[in-house]
Amino acid sequence: MDLSIVVGVDGSEPSLRATDWASDEAALRGVPLRVVYACLWERYEGAALAKDLGKPSAQALPQEITGAAVRRAQARHPDLKVTADVVFEEPEYALVRESRNASALVVGNRGRSGLAAALLGSVSLTVAAHAHCPVIVLRGSHDNQATPPVHGRVVVGVGEEAEDPAAVRFAYEEARRRGVPLEALRAWRCPAHETTDHPLLADAPARLHEQHAEETLSAALRDAPADVELHRRTVEGHARRVLVDASHGADLLIVGAKRRTGHLGLQLGRVAHAALHHSACPVAVVPQPT
Repeated sequence: MDLSIVVGVDGSEPSLRATDWASDEAALRGVPLRVVYACLWERYEGAALAKDLGKPSAQALPQEITGAAVRRAQARHPDLKVTADVVFEEPEYALVRESRNASALVVGNRGRSGLAAALLGSVSLTVAAHAHCPVIVLRGSHDNQATPPVHGRVVVGVGEEAEDPAAVRFAYEEARRRGVPLEALRAWRCPAHETTDHPLLADAPARLHEQHAEETLSAALRDAPADVELHRRTVEGHARRVLVDASHGADLLIVGAKRRTGHLGLQLGRVAHAALHHSACPVAVVPQPT
């Protein structure tokens, strides 16, 4: 049985916009949508009031909050199967547990105020760092939709290790479902201490690093499906900057995150962390067991 798309809601406008995206994603995959509300969520960011409720979320019953999200999803996709559940638990724990039986989990970007709107909420960050399935965080100007595509491009960042690129496989499927090209990016840098002033050798160290990046990219994409239009690109610079720059022309940015058994801290890595905080489009964080 195909696993559901799960969306975390809290009665805020950002979470209901996440419901829009999640319902599109579920419709694209042909799977049910599961709406989950963790009742202790108000203790965290306290986002703006949701227009769909017509009252402050703190005054709304939990069933009213999930009901508003269900109605919104069904109005968007009348044939979509939508279920809802209220969980009396801290939201990050509830959603990480939900991720064990989900094909993907969608959450909104939660700023504490207008001044901090660019910052990622603590719940979203924790879920992205510990979930067992891909987590899509609604960053940037996403126009509340996964379809139709706005920019017509999905971008995936390719890391150093290409043996089992879970993020790349996820990217193939996302590009295929949307019918858009996939751009695979590999950033590279030449350390300053490897440069030389000799005119015949000036570009040699940089070229070696660039060649290594090209080889890594080719290895990660060796099993690319024939029905996905694929663009390969190596770019000189910090991976964090390269991917954030690319996000301005993408509908979805996909990054991998290693999951280390027994590790209790945030399991994201610097690149994924930067993408979650600064991307101009939604970010999918795909767990990679080690």
